[in-house]
Amino acid sequence: MRLRWRLRLRLRAEAARTALGQMRHAAVRCTAALWLVLVGLAWLVPQAGQAADGPALGAFELTQDDEGVSLTYSLNFELSRSVEDALNKGVPLYFLAEAEVYRERWYWRDKRVAHATRLWRIAFQPLTSSYRVTLGGLNLSFNSQAEALNAMRRVARWKVAEIGQIEPGKHYVEFNFRLDTTLLPRPMQIGISGQPDWSLSVERTQRFN
Repeated sequence: MRLRWRLRLRLRAEAARTALGQMRHAAVRCTAALWLVLVGLAWLVPQAGQAADGPALGAFELTQDDEGVSLTYSLNFELSRSVEDALNKGVPLYFLAEAEVYRERWYWRDKRVAHATRLWRIAFQPLTSSYRVTLGGLNLSFNSQAEALNAMRRVARWKVAEIGQIEPGKHYVEFNFRLDTTLLPRPMQIGISGQPDWSLSVERTQRFN
């Protein structure tokens, strides 16, 4: 009887030690998981800060006269390291500014009365270590990347609607400026798909009478 009693006590002690070991192991795993979550949150905070420092509009002004509606704006943005590396390795970049003018209608969806676009192409010239910016049939050369980007950062009195397109009533302009990756070589589009470094865009909506 004493032998059975001792054997039962030993089995119970071993079961208790096993349960305690499992509890310790589970606690270690929970601590490790919590540590990973905290590390992940610490990594996400800087990322959110970087996203907040993206392109921003400075001046944005609409003027209306006898010839139509003109837009003056300035942008604050820099190229990410990936985009800058691609440019300096001979990949041309395309930047698109788009302005759509709408007339408000209470009885139906708003009517688009005008649509204007500007497309810049910027390319690095390795032989002369210069940057060429093309806008329509206009070609300009700059000695530095900063000077080349300034040609796109500031636009004065860009006509976005003719006077005959403006109808009686309230109007507004939807403006968008972006790095147009759809004009890059197809294999490169696939390679950069989903990469935040290549997402450069800014939007603005403003009403006028």
